[in-house]
Amino acid sequence: MPAVAVYCGASYGKHQAYTNAAVSLGRALAAQNRPLIYGGGAKGIMGVVSGAVLEGKGKVTGIVPFAMVAAGGEQEKSDPGNSLKVVLDVPGREAAETIVVNSMHERKVEMAKRADGFIGLPGGFGTFEEVLEVTTWTQLGIHNKPVVLLNVRRFWEPLRQLIKNSIEEGYIKPSSEHLIVFVDGPESLEEHDTYDWGTAGLKALDEWQSDPEGPLFNWLTNKDGEVSADGKLAAT
Repeated sequence: MPAVAVYCGASYGKHQAYTNAAVSLGRALAAQNRPLIYGGGAKGIMGVVSGAVLEGKGKVTGIVPFAMVAAGGEQEKSDPGNSLKVVLDVPGREAAETIVVNSMHERKVEMAKRADGFIGLPGGFGTFEEVLEVTTWTQLGIHNKPVVLLNVRRFWEPLRQLIKNSIEEGYIKPSSEHLIVFVDGPESLEEHDTYDWGTAGLKALDEWQSDPEGPLFNWLTNKDGEVSADGKLAAT
C-alpha cells in the first residue's frame, strides 16, 4: 500500500482533540496497511501517531537528523521545562525503523521520496515549513503527490485564508488552490474529539486530483540535456 508521510508537532497542544486525531490517523494507517513515514520523534502528537501505528502492527519509518539524535530528541515546545526524550531505542517502539541522516534538508527529501502522499496534523514552524515545501514541489513539478491537512479545531483555517488571499492578489494561480486539501470534520468543534480524522484523511488522499493545468516545470532533463536514468524526479 502507498506510504504516507505525516507532519505534526513534537508537542501535544492545548486540546485533547489534537491527540485524539493523531490516534485516529495512526489507527487508520495501520488498519489499511499503509506505512507511516514521519520525523522519528517520540514526543507530542508525533509520538502519538507513530505509537498508534505500532500498536496496530503497522510499519513505521522515522527519519531523524543526526544533530537531533546527538541532542537526545525533540523537545515538548509547550513545556520548556520538560526534558528531552531519546529518539532511538525508546522502550515499546523497537518495531519502528529509524534512519539517521545528516541534515534537516536530507530528512525532508528522504521523507518525500518514500511517501506517496502527505498528511498534516497541527504543529509549529517545522510543520508549516514541511507542508508548504511539499506543496511547492507539487506545484513546480518536482513530484505529483497530494497534501491533506486535518483541520482539527479549525487549526489550519488561517492557512486556507492565506492561500485565498494570495490567489486574490495574483501570487497563486486559481487552479493551484486545490493542491492542498483541507479535511474540516464536523461543524461543531465539540465533535472533533471523537471524529474519525484518520479515515477521512486517507479518503481525501485517495480522491485527490492534481492541477489540471499541470506543473510549472519539467525536471526530468538536466542542464546537459540528459534524462533521468530511471525516469523519476529528484524527490519521488
